[in-house]
Amino acid sequence: MSDQMKSPDPHQAMQRVKVGMIGLAAVVLLIALASTILASLSRDQPAGVAAQPDIAANVAAGNETALPNEPLAELGISPSVNAQVAVDDR
Repeated sequence: MSDQMKSPDPHQAMQRVKVGMIGLAAVVLLIALASTILASLSRDQPAGVAAQPDIAANVAAGNETALPNEPLAELGISPSVNAQVAVDDR
């Protein structure tokens, strides 16, 4: 029999298992660290963010008389409903 056909050395197999377990533990620790950092960033809001709900409420109150929300028309992707009404009235 050749050397390649023999079973691997038990010490080498144990070393491979240890390296695999250390690598797996390192990946788990990195994921836990990243999760902790992202969670702390989402909890810590800058002081200016607290005023944004008031601004959004004021903008919403001012838009009550505005035209219906047409995001595609605003981007120029589709014609506005109001533009079609103006064309039909001619």
